[in-house]
Order: sequence, then structure tokens, then C-alpha cells
Amino acid sequence: MIVRQKPHPFKIFFTFRGSIIPKIYPQVLLITLLSTLITIIQHWIPNSFPYYGTATFTLLGIALSLFLGFRNNASYQRWWEARSLWGQLVYECRSLTRQMLSFIDDESDNGQRTQQRMVYLTIAFTHAVRHRLRDTEPWQDIERFVDPKHHASMRQSHNVPNYLMRMMGKELGEIRRQGLVSDHIIQNMDERLTSMTIVLAACERIHNTPLPFAYMLLVHRTTYLYCIMLPFGLVASLGWATPLICAVIAYTFFGLDALSEELEEPFGLAANKLPLTALSRTIEINLLEALGETDIPPDIAPINGYLP
Repeated sequence: MIVRQKPHPFKIFFTFRGSIIPKIYPQVLLITLLSTLITIIQHWIPNSFPYYGTATFTLLGIALSLFLGFRNNASYQRWWEARSLWGQLVYECRSLTRQMLSFIDDESDNGQRTQQRMVYLTIAFTHAVRHRLRDTEPWQDIERFVDPKHHASMRQSHNVPNYLMRMMGKELGEIRRQGLVSDHIIQNMDERLTSMTIVLAACERIHNTPLPFAYMLLVHRTTYLYCIMLPFGLVASLGWATPLICAVIAYTFFGLDALSEELEEPFGLAANKLPLTALSRTIEINLLEALGETDIPPDIAPINGYLP
């Protein structure tokens, strides 16, 4: 995710990190070259392209803007829902850890080990969720928090976060059997696990369910057709200003299209994706501090304005 202060009004025209320009410059360049060619033809061979009026293109532009606006809103809602879910995950992890440390007696070695196992599994779960959503290998981040005897079976699991959640459920059952806390507290702790499972399922839903392809295809086709037809209708009235006007319009429409496509999948590693690595590191730091450990990793700082 891009993290920076609001750029200066002059610098905003030259800001590329986090901009959509690297993705759409081929389309914008194509429309600019096409507009330039049409303008040259119109200049050397007058009346090659008759004056059609701008009403038709105005109506088409309004319709296309509505399509792009709807898709952009839908994509942003997915992005914001994903961010809200990770905010809830931070809350649930902190709450579960607080309950473990507050209600389990840590005077005994068994109580301390139980607290540590549950907190470690919570940290591992957070990292596992991030890696599942990004389709990356989680072992380096999670195996140090899981007992080695579970590593082999964990590597065979198709859904590592769900495997870790089952382990946490078994640990909670063992806590109940040992009578370390009351049944009422156990119920509250189980509610935290249920909420974390809901977060996982909701994130998987966003990750595995893109916007309908037919709608995306309609927007893509309409954007290309409109931008390609535009210089033919404007050249008779705008003359040499046609390439500039068409380039700006192409930048706007192609940019909105590409931006909505990028926000549609909020869990990746692109510049405008969610900073899942930083969020999971924050949870890890908070939970290790709660345990009283001193070997705590540093916060992840933005690099060149980018927070992974």
C-alpha cells in the first residue's frame, strides 16, 4: 500500500509510484498516435472526416462513466471490506490474547505453557491467513510458532489457517478439561475463535469470487470502442487539439478501468493492495509483547513510500 503525504500540486503531475500510468500508458499512447494520424490526414486532406457533432459522444461518455463508476465503487467496496476484516482480525487476536493472559493462572508451568501455545498459534494463524490470500509459502513465518511434531501434518493440509484454527480449538478443549478457566470464559474464548474463522471465510470469499467477467468484458470493450471512435468525431471541430483532448480522456477512462481492476483483488503485492505483511507483523509484535518476550521483531517501515 502506498503511504505518503499529499504531494505538492506541482509534483502530483510527476508522481508515478502508486499511479496507474505504468499499466495504461500503452493504451493512452495508442489513442494519442491514432488521434495524431487522423489529425494529420484531416489537415492535408480537408473534410476527410466530416463534423458529426459532440452530442453522440457526450451521451456515450456519460453511459461509459456510469459503467466505470459502478465498477469502481464495487471494487472499492471489496477493498474496504477486506481492510475492515483485517481490522477485525487485529481486534480478535488482541482480545483472545488478553483473555488467555488474564484468566489462565500463570503461576504454574502448565498455565504458562498453555498461554504461550495459544498466543503462538494465534500469531501463526495470522501469518497463515496472509500467505493463503497471497498464494505464497507460509512455512518460514509460521513453523517457528508451531510445535515441530505438527509440521508434517500441517504441510499436508490444503488450508493451513483452518488447520491452525482446529489446533487452537483442541487447545481450548484441553484448557476446559484441565479446569484452567470457567465454562463461561471458555465460551467467550470460543467466540473469539469463531470470529477469527469468520474473518478467514470472508477473506477467502473476496479472494475467490471476482466481479462477473461479463461485466468486466463489457466495460473493457466499451472503453476501447469509445476512445478509438473519439478522434474521428472531434477532429473536424478541434483540429490540432484533438490528440491532447483524446489522450486526456483515454487516460481518465482507461485509468478508472485499470484502477477498479487493481482494487478488485485487495490482497496482492501491487502498490495499491492492502499492507497485509505490516498488519500481520503488528499483530505479532503486540502478542509477543503481551507475553512479556523481549525478542520482538521491528515494525515494518515504508520503503520509498510503499508499505507491503
